[in-house]
Parts: sequence; C-alpha cells; structure tokens
Amino acid sequence: MHNPPPLPARPEPALLPASLEAAAGQAREYVAAAKASNTRRAYRADWTHFAAWCERHGRPPLPASPETVALYLADAATSLKPSTLQRRLASISQAHQVAGYETPTRAAPVRTVWQGIARTHGVAPAQKAPLLVADVLRLVGTCARDAQGVRDRALLLVGFAGAFRRSELVGVDVSDLAFGAEGVTVTVRRSKTDPEGEGRQVGIPRGAQPESCPVRALRAWLQCAGRQEGPLFRSVTRHGAIQPGRLSAQAVALVVKRRAAAAGLDPAQFAGHSLRAGLATSAAAAGVSERSIMAQTGHRSERVARRYIRAGSLFRENAAAGLL
Repeated sequence: MHNPPPLPARPEPALLPASLEAAAGQAREYVAAAKASNTRRAYRADWTHFAAWCERHGRPPLPASPETVALYLADAATSLKPSTLQRRLASISQAHQVAGYETPTRAAPVRTVWQGIARTHGVAPAQKAPLLVADVLRLVGTCARDAQGVRDRALLLVGFAGAFRRSELVGVDVSDLAFGAEGVTVTVRRSKTDPEGEGRQVGIPRGAQPESCPVRALRAWLQCAGRQEGPLFRSVTRHGAIQPGRLSAQAVALVVKRRAAAAGLDPAQFAGHSLRAGLATSAAAAGVSERSIMAQTGHRSERVARRYIRAGSLFRENAAAGLL
C-alpha cells in the first residue's frame, strides 16, 4: 500500500499587535472554557487513541480522510462499545473544526460504516437500574447515627427527592439552601444543561415519615457537620472526622453502591444516576405529570426525560391490564 500524502502545511498565523495580545490570551481561555472539564478530558483521551491508531497504520490524523475514519471505526468496533465510538466520532470532528479543517465524520463512507455498526451491535447505552422509593428506604435503613451515616442519609434522600445529577448534588453549598415551611429550596448554580450558570431552584418537600424526610435528614447533617458555609456534602474519614473538602461526583456512586450492598441489593446494578432515574420513574408510576417531573429533574429534552417516564408508566396505563 502506498504511503498517504504528507500533511499539508498550515499557513503561519499573522503576528498580532501588542495591543491585542492580552485579548488573544483571553480568547484562548474562553475557548477552553466552552467545554466542561470532563468533556475536554474525554476529547483529549479520544483524540490520543485515534492519533495513535493513525500512527500505527501510517495515516495522518489531521486532516484525516473519510476512509481513515471509516477504517478506524471498523477496527475499533471489535473492542469498543458503540456509545464510546459515537463519542470518538464527536472528538475527531471537534479536533478538525478547531484546527480549521472540514470534518470527515459527515462523509458518506463514515456514516455508512457507523450505520452498519449501529445495526450490528445496537446503540442503546447500558444504564444502571433506578432506585425506586422502596429501594431508597432500604438504603437509608442501613445508615447509622455516626457522621458517615448522617451524611449518607441526607445525600441519598436529597439526591432522590431533588432528582439531582451527581455533579449538581456535590456542587451545592450551604448558602444555596433556603429552609421554609413547606421544605427547602436548593439553588443549583450550574449544571450539565446549564453551563453558562443561569441557575435554577429545586424544591425539596418535607417527607411524611421522620426517618425518610429529606428536610429532616438535611438539617441533621448540617448540625452534625457544624458548618454554616462552604460545600454541603463533605468527605468523612473512617474515624468519623468531617473534612473541609467537597465530596467528589464519583463518591456519590460509591455511597450508593456501598449502601446498596449493605441493604442486600446488587451494587453492580446501581450508581449515582440511580437516584435521579429513580425519582423520575417512581413519580411516573405514581401518576405525576410529565411537566412536573421535568420541572424537578431539570430535563430540557422531552425525549431524554421520557426514557424514565415511559419505564414508570409501563403498568399504570397498560392496554393489557384486566384483559386476561
């Protein structure tokens, strides 16, 4: 096979006058901030994988030909999930656009190979099971009265009742809470669907039972932590010392898994997202309107929200009910 043509030379950028150097630096910072840090890390990892593949096969990664991307997809499909390949395509496209090249991912050869992969392997993402009301109560029942137990109880109940994403839950500060007669209002400063920080408010109502009331659990944690400012949810050492640092998003998943195991459930089935999915599914099963569910979850896409709403409504309005 003949060697591919060399990478075409890019014109050298024109030198900026000194008066615009500061603005250019600020522009670069804004470009970097246009994507969330997790997204940037994923893009870098994806691009590193693609570039390494191109180097092994003697093909230029930038600009990459549609044939190169199509061959990469076909090769990677033997070991990677379709959802990962879909993100790889987005990363390759993003790299070309940033560099000023036309993206090869929209070309017919790439789209055709991707369609074949999707039909062969399926593109439905593997999702963790939702934690329904009874499940959450079982998890909460494993929480002792020590610092870790008080924190976990509050985290589980508030995470469920607020249908928070992991990043939203650990991003809450004490100053974002406003207690009232009906419950507590949580101000979410920034989220996955609100990267500009417009913010939204989420109401957490009081529970009917003291042991499962998220508002009571939250007050108990605040009293235990003894802090009036800073991160709401903090790490706790095995000796019960509450640390000043903010709990990580990954720690939410670890709390859910640890409490699921203690409650006799399979921890592999659950993760941090199980709380959010569980609220939407449970609310749909209880007949709560789609509009109210989306207002609580903060979903902007009806298509995404309906994944959980549909699951919760499977037996509530079932055409086969009562026929057999």
